[in-house]
Amino acid sequence: MSAGLVPMPGRELSHAGFDMLPAAIGRAGDRAAERFMEFFAATIRNRNTRAAYAQAVTQFFSWCEEHRVYALDQVKPIVVASYIEVHPGAAPTVKQHLAAIRMLFDFLVTGQVIPMNPASSVRGPKHVVKRGKTPVLRAEQARTLLDSIRTDSIVGLRDRALIAIMVYTFARVSAVVHMRVEDYYENGHRWWIRLHEKGGKRHEVPAHHNAQEYLHAYLDLAGIRDETKGPLFRSVDKRKAMTLNAMTRTDVLRMIKRRAHEAGLPSSTCCHTFRATGITAYLENDGTIENAQAIAAHESPRTTKLYDRTGDEITLD
Repeated sequence: MSAGLVPMPGRELSHAGFDMLPAAIGRAGDRAAERFMEFFAATIRNRNTRAAYAQAVTQFFSWCEEHRVYALDQVKPIVVASYIEVHPGAAPTVKQHLAAIRMLFDFLVTGQVIPMNPASSVRGPKHVVKRGKTPVLRAEQARTLLDSIRTDSIVGLRDRALIAIMVYTFARVSAVVHMRVEDYYENGHRWWIRLHEKGGKRHEVPAHHNAQEYLHAYLDLAGIRDETKGPLFRSVDKRKAMTLNAMTRTDVLRMIKRRAHEAGLPSSTCCHTFRATGITAYLENDGTIENAQAIAAHESPRTTKLYDRTGDEITLD
């Protein structure tokens, strides 16, 4: 058994990366254990965030055990501050881990497990980002990639349609892989794309004519138009036959890396590249930051600006 962990009652959190409870939580009794599980199972709806926070909390309590902080009432602000001070991660990672710890202890406080939140007064490292680091393609490179994909097979048609959606809707890969057939639909004289974004938000974008052409070609050959509740983008088996299972984010990343290599594009090309590529191309064609923000489903235009690389050419000149 790993140090600092105790068996967890049931497997409610195994999908979030938990098979064991932190020992400090286990020692605090059934109410603390119940509240701990509720925090991850009920308050964090996004699977990726849940997994990241689970990892952050596990690392913190393991560090506490190593430094002889065995009980919840021993976790004081100085303990949390000391952990944050020696955390080996980059500033964004440290800030995320502090947020996870702070939220967990807030939940324990409201559940009357502990009287105060030891992380509430702790400040993380300062981290200000004015320009994103996501690798971006020029519009002509994105076109080269789409045109390089052979369309004489279901896999080629699927990959071209998937990349087109990511380029033209600025969609996150997690939203794309969770699309169902019914999320591409006709309304009036236009076809629309429905994306299920972070926090359970439903986001609808009109289909660009290129994306529409590619999606129709894929759906016609796949023969899945009537399977409205089934996944839109599906994995294939060893015989290149389509399965009933949705592609995963890892599947998409591997596909993009392979397609980018075949097209002679930078090896840094990844799933997020197409979000930055689409936003930059849109702004270069006189789109407004407000409309780009709406399409990308960003809460703030500042987030959208992180993906805007229209100033790169000015910098080079």
